[in-house]
Amino acid sequence: MYLSIPPITWALLVTNGAVFLLQQVAGAQLVAWFALWPFGGASIIGTAGFLPWQLVTYGFLHGSALHLLVNMLALYMFGSDIERVFGQRRYVTYYFTCVITAAAAQLIVSALAGSPPYPTIGASGGVFGLLLAFAIYFPRRTVMLIFPPIPMPAWLFVTLYGLL
Repeated sequence: MYLSIPPITWALLVTNGAVFLLQQVAGAQLVAWFALWPFGGASIIGTAGFLPWQLVTYGFLHGSALHLLVNMLALYMFGSDIERVFGQRRYVTYYFTCVITAAAAQLIVSALAGSPPYPTIGASGGVFGLLLAFAIYFPRRTVMLIFPPIPMPAWLFVTLYGLL
């Protein structure tokens, strides 16, 4: 089964899983240094707050096994087809552009909201980018929800998922 997964998608799945296991061992220290912290002020666990590499590294951390599972399921389901359409180089560029763009949006929103420093983690920014690309390239492909089992075209699924 893993042989049908394109190489970059496979690498992202394995890397996310490995980082999650490392997170279970390292605990809060990994989050302190690699989660996305808002600009200004120290984080709640004592680091310097925002650091430039966090624009990418937050996308490999996850809050729970369910969080990881949902993101990796979406990465597998939608990323494989997008990698085949884009090719490896363009796919990597697109995925990390989505991760960084989501980080920038999060930093802007948190700065405008003036909320206390709280870390952002997860591959959702990259995954939502893949969902968007999937809806654009395969708008009429049927996506079946698990619960409730309702088939719907990809464009509708992505629209509803984004609104949710």
